[in-house]
Amino acid sequence: MKKVSVECRNICLSYGSTDVLKDINLKVEPGEFFALLGPSGSGKSTLLRLIAGFNHPRQGQLLIDGKDFAQVPPWDRNIGMVFQSYALWPHMTVWDNIAFGLVERRLPRAQIKQRVEAALDLVGLSAMAGRRPNQLSGGQQQRVALARTIVIEPQVLLLDEPLSNLDKNLRIQMRQELLSLQRRLGITTIFVTHDQEEAMTTADRMAILNHGTVQQIGTPTALFDFPDNHFVANFVGSMNILHAKIRDVDANTITIGLGQSPSICISRHQQADIPTSCLTPGTTVSANCRPHHIRIERQAPVDSVDRAWISGTVQSSEFLGEFTRYSIQTGSERITADHPHRAGQSVWPDGASVAVGIDIQQIRIMEASHD
Repeated sequence: MKKVSVECRNICLSYGSTDVLKDINLKVEPGEFFALLGPSGSGKSTLLRLIAGFNHPRQGQLLIDGKDFAQVPPWDRNIGMVFQSYALWPHMTVWDNIAFGLVERRLPRAQIKQRVEAALDLVGLSAMAGRRPNQLSGGQQQRVALARTIVIEPQVLLLDEPLSNLDKNLRIQMRQELLSLQRRLGITTIFVTHDQEEAMTTADRMAILNHGTVQQIGTPTALFDFPDNHFVANFVGSMNILHAKIRDVDANTITIGLGQSPSICISRHQQADIPTSCLTPGTTVSANCRPHHIRIERQAPVDSVDRAWISGTVQSSEFLGEFTRYSIQTGSERITADHPHRAGQSVWPDGASVAVGIDIQQIRIMEASHD
C-alpha cells in the first residue's frame, strides 16, 4: 500500500463561541509514527477526530496525500481509528469483530477469510478467533481492535489513547508491539496520548499541544533537550526553571549570574535559537536544567570547573525506584535533583546542608518565566 502524508494547514475549529483548535499547522510524513501529546483539554483528541472526519474545521485545509479532505465524510476516507474503549461488539466473536468492516464493504467471502486470517496472525490471536470480547484480557481486546482496523487496509491509522486502560507492565509490552506492528506495515500513524513516556518511546516525531495551539514539533530528543518554551520544558519531562541575569555576552560565550554562585560562562553553541531579547546584559532570564543533570555533595569540590555550585538545604525526598528525587531550597529558589539509586546508598535527610552542582553544559537559557 502506498504511504501517504497527512498535513494540517491553518486548521481552526470552534464549538459555538469557544475556539478549540487555533491555526494548527503540522505535517506527518508518509509512514511516520507521529504523536499528539498534551494535557486534557489541549485539543489533541479533537484534532484526531477531525482527521478521521468526525469533526470539520471552521477554516483551513486537511491534506491527505496532497488532497484536501476537510469536508469529506468519514466513510469516504480510507482511515482506520482505534478508540480508547476499543468499541468491540460484545455479542460477536473475535473473528466476526475483525471481519465486520469487510462484510460491510461487501467483499467476496474468500477475500474476507484471507484478510481476517492474516490480521489474526499479525496480532497473534489466531487461536482465539472463536472467543468473545468478555473472554479476553485488556491487551487481547486491544489487539482485536487493532486487527479490526488494520484488516480494512487504511492509508492512515489513528490511535486515540489505546493504552490508557491497561496496567503499567501491559502498557509497556503493548506499546512495543504496537510500534513493531506499525514498522512492519509501514502505515502512517497518528497517536494521541497525554503520557509523555508513551509518546517519547514510540514516536518518530511529536507535536505538543496546549489550549488548542501547537507549542512545538520535533523528535522526542529535540523536544526534551531544546524545548521552545516553559510549557514544553515542563510537560516533556521535569525542568528546573531558575532566575538568572545576563552579565556579559560575546561571540562565543554568555555569562550569567545564578543565585550565590560565581559568574557562569555558557557556550552560545549549546543554546538552540536563543531569543535576541535574552542577549542584553542586565536582562533577567530563565536558566533551565533537568533534575538528572544536578549533583549533590556535602560541599562543593574545589577543583570543579564543569558545574555551577550553589549551597542549599534538603527539604524532602522521594524514593522512586530507579532514583531518589530531592527537593532542595537554595536561597529563594527550589531545585529538584534526581540521583540514581544504588543498594545500600544512604539518603540525604531532610534539613541536611548540601552543595548543589548544576552541569553547565546542560543549562538552557530562555526568556524569563512569568509564573
